[in-house]
Amino acid sequence: MLAGGMAAACGSEPQATIPAAGAPGDVIRIGYVSAETGALAPFGEADGFVATALGQFFTANPIAVGGRPHRVEILTRDSQSDANRAADVAAGLALDDGVHLMLVSGTSDTVNAVSDQCEAAGLPCVATASPWQSWFYSRGGRPQTPFAWTYLFSWGLEDTQAVYADMWDQVATNRAAGVLWPNDTDGLAWGNPDTGIPLSVAQRGYTIVDPGNFAGGSHDFSAQIAAFRAASAEVLLGVANPADFATFWRQAAQQGYQPRIATIGKGIQFPATVEGIGPAAVNLATEVGWSPSHPFRSSLTGQSAADLAAEYTAATGRQWTQPLGFAHALFEVAAAALTAVGSVQDRRGIADAMARMRLDTVVGPLDFSAGPVPGVAKTPLVGGQWRAGTTTPYELVIVSNTQHPQIPAGGTVAPLPAPAR
Repeated sequence: MLAGGMAAACGSEPQATIPAAGAPGDVIRIGYVSAETGALAPFGEADGFVATALGQFFTANPIAVGGRPHRVEILTRDSQSDANRAADVAAGLALDDGVHLMLVSGTSDTVNAVSDQCEAAGLPCVATASPWQSWFYSRGGRPQTPFAWTYLFSWGLEDTQAVYADMWDQVATNRAAGVLWPNDTDGLAWGNPDTGIPLSVAQRGYTIVDPGNFAGGSHDFSAQIAAFRAASAEVLLGVANPADFATFWRQAAQQGYQPRIATIGKGIQFPATVEGIGPAAVNLATEVGWSPSHPFRSSLTGQSAADLAAEYTAATGRQWTQPLGFAHALFEVAAAALTAVGSVQDRRGIADAMARMRLDTVVGPLDFSAGPVPGVAKTPLVGGQWRAGTTTPYELVIVSNTQHPQIPAGGTVAPLPAPAR
């Protein structure tokens, strides 16, 4: 439960409000939707910490709008890892709670539904932690007709592919790549032949083995595993939520499928997930959008990425997790947009401030005016592999920084261990 006070719940479910009591002036209400429970809960693990810490920060440092200091209330809502629920709580924040700005994080399952609600309500919204193609094209976005109220900062599938391919190229394989796509927004975006990953993978000389999209929550991956074994797919590429990948990986070991390298988006970014998989997670690879090694600082608190990670561990006793940096950066963007307008009621001004924003954040420099499509700011992406840890059970080590050499690597790419005979 979050510190700083709990608002009355709708029905029986707790819904948190983090007030900045005692600050002078008017009130800014910021809505924040993320997955605190359900299959995507690892994406929201750090959100309570961020909301509480920045609620306290804004108490001491109220946001100035139109030359007047404003108190800040952060109203958090749990999407429960369900797109319909995400849309419902977003509508409540926009229509009933009167938030002035919406923040949302944690894969397209959450960010798309919330962004669509804000677009319909004419409410400024900034999203993160979803590839921009999943957020933009999956919502019907077109470069010639951009969204009016919704913005995103994240990496793209072109970055994911470049990072993954750099790791693949460092391991000797037969260049047959099995793909594990779920039948959801992310799976359809990643597997899209025109805007997703397959075309660029083929251009690099890899052959794709695609057994078809699987349904989320599947308990039997025998068909996918059989297809990968039949093609001797020594590369595994996929995007899956944590529970689905854990099920697949366990069954792959039971059925004798072991690639030489596996690069998995979404599902293995988190220490808790990897600890659940156990020793079989060693050398699994994934994208790394933020880490304590990233050489960036918060525009709000001045903290380095390492400082923020250390504060999180000290406060919670938990290992750093990638969404921590992105959740913090959401509030950096919010504060910068609000200080650029004369009134919190100026929704158009807040949205326009984000559209032209250039801001150095704890996840890197953001430039919403640069694209790749209107309303999107790119963030740097590197690649990492899980290794047995020294102070923690497993550590995510950066092993591919070719795309962004300013982010230091901590090791080199290693193949997955050979299966026991």
